[in-house]
Amino acid sequence: MPELISPLTGKQIFEYDYFSSEQIQHAIEGTHAAWLGWRHTSFVRRATLMLEAANVLRRKKEEYGRLITVEMGKPLGEAIAEVEKCAWVCEYYAEHAERFLRDEPVETDATSSFVSYRPLGVVLAVMPWNFPFWQVFRFAAPALMAGNAGLLKHASNVPRCAKAIGEVFEEAGFPEGLFTNVYTPGGEVARIIAHPFVKAVTLTGSGPAGSAVAATAGRFIKKSVLELGGSDAYLILEDADIAEAAKICATSRLINSGQSCIGAKRFIPVPAVYDQFVEAFTSEMAAAKVGNPMEADTKVGPLARHDLRDELHQQVLKSLQKGAKGILGGTVPDNPGAFYPPTVLTEVEPGMPAWEEELFGPVASVIRARDEADAIRIANATSFGLGAAVFTTDPERGMRIAREELDAGACFVNGFVKSDPRLPFGGIKESGYGRELSLHGIREFVNVKTVWVG
Repeated sequence: MPELISPLTGKQIFEYDYFSSEQIQHAIEGTHAAWLGWRHTSFVRRATLMLEAANVLRRKKEEYGRLITVEMGKPLGEAIAEVEKCAWVCEYYAEHAERFLRDEPVETDATSSFVSYRPLGVVLAVMPWNFPFWQVFRFAAPALMAGNAGLLKHASNVPRCAKAIGEVFEEAGFPEGLFTNVYTPGGEVARIIAHPFVKAVTLTGSGPAGSAVAATAGRFIKKSVLELGGSDAYLILEDADIAEAAKICATSRLINSGQSCIGAKRFIPVPAVYDQFVEAFTSEMAAAKVGNPMEADTKVGPLARHDLRDELHQQVLKSLQKGAKGILGGTVPDNPGAFYPPTVLTEVEPGMPAWEEELFGPVASVIRARDEADAIRIANATSFGLGAAVFTTDPERGMRIAREELDAGACFVNGFVKSDPRLPFGGIKESGYGRELSLHGIREFVNVKTVWVG
């Protein structure tokens, strides 16, 4: 029986049962049955219900925000903003899905020929705890608007968030069973993917989890989309506004208490601004209040689980043992909760966890670069490829580096990397494949069908 441990107090706050094999089978069959009717509904009908889902989210944003904070520790203001963003993605696809999936005429030797975008069926979503509402809705809104059905296997430490998301669709009036939550351990995911009614799978999570899901999906010839980890590099060039860059970099590193795949992880200033940036950035990191995530002025709450905090601390210690210099933080607080302080490591070199691995918490790695070319080389010298940013007062220079030089799925200039319903989101290399959001996201789980009429 899984139990939910409060990240704030370390005490058990909830326990629940996993579904039996029979319950999972029933859930899959029910979701498929709901899809058989849903796939023929009009875009107008789908949009009406999706807009109502947005209304439910906005109406209950404080309630859902508190639920997020209790279960995984996110500062309350960020949690409420997460729910509001979910409403936005629902509204975005309600407005644009029909245009994105409209038949596209193509001139051929036929009397009529065109490309049609048709739903696949039941799509399994294996979702993480760090953005327990947003990660689900950025999949669900386009998937349902495309005429698919959703089956959710959420992280085990956010069970009530999973339940609440299902209730949003129920309250909005979606057909019963169209979006179904199943409580099941990760070891059962392969069996669900293998079920003939499940036509595709999307996962946001770790590299090992993504590899396992991709292997199973490949074995059964099913479409998959993976959004995995990241070790985003931020380049600070000699002409950057250092004060502004330091503020933006600290904000990105501390979003969700540092537990964001697209949060900045590695900071690479060139020599002319290295000392100035380190001083300003460390000051910004040090100013962030660590505390109860329910308090309005808290910037950094507890990490989601104690084992994750302990793993992060080991990465810091190993990096220090290998020669990194800790200039802020780096110690485990002697108080309840899975807290870890904002931490800055300098003199980070290859071979250290702070260089090689994703640090999923409020720990920043500062890396020396010889010049712009070396900064770009360091940024790309990683197995990850989710996001990157460059800071410069020359927009053309920044655009060139972002467009042509940085190996990542999202590259920003003078701003921190973030997801936006209007832009495609996803990575390359070991950060995954496929795209979510925008036109590209809604077309991931459709049959791109050729229709030819003689």
